[in-house]
Amino acid sequence: MVDLKKLLDTMEREAKKRNAPAFKFKARNPYESLIMAILSSRTRDEVTIEIGKRLLSKAPNPETLAKLDIKEIEDLIRGIGFYRVKARKLKELAEIIVNKYKSKIPLKFEELIKLPGVGRKTANIVISAFGGKAIAVDTHVHRIANRIGLVDTEKPEETEEELKKLFPEELWNRVNKAFVGFGQTICKPRKPLCNECPIRDICKSYKLKR
Repeated sequence: MVDLKKLLDTMEREAKKRNAPAFKFKARNPYESLIMAILSSRTRDEVTIEIGKRLLSKAPNPETLAKLDIKEIEDLIRGIGFYRVKARKLKELAEIIVNKYKSKIPLKFEELIKLPGVGRKTANIVISAFGGKAIAVDTHVHRIANRIGLVDTEKPEETEEELKKLFPEELWNRVNKAFVGFGQTICKPRKPLCNECPIRDICKSYKLKR
């Protein structure tokens, strides 16, 4: 039986020791968390952090973002994957937040996923960062959970449901960042550093290689 708290502790410690990008930016409010999560799709975290900070310095709240025109937003986030599409979504999202939610980011899953550019993973990232209980599953979480044998799933949504059953609720909010940081530094998509991995003794894939 895997000690799940110890697993997260180990992943976090190793990721921080190796300066994982996942631990280099901490959102100060739900708005910053939402913007960074939207920008991060199809983009390396190092790039997301740099460009996200640039955008947030120019548009530190929904009101200022809503006032920017799409071309300005495009110029600010150029270098992000699908930056033109994201610029349009960000403009639309900011206008909805200002007009419908009085500039406050909704923290209910059902409301977040209705916003432009916000999917299940993004909604869960924001919720888990600011008080709610959620497990945000991205490619790192999905890959590592299956690779080490915690789950046996095909889709991220299935991984999320299985991890919720497996982890006690008080640990849910730590799962995403721990797995992402670990995936950026040790359990990489290609050429994982198995011989340096501190959890290889419980890893299904590592055992199959031996």
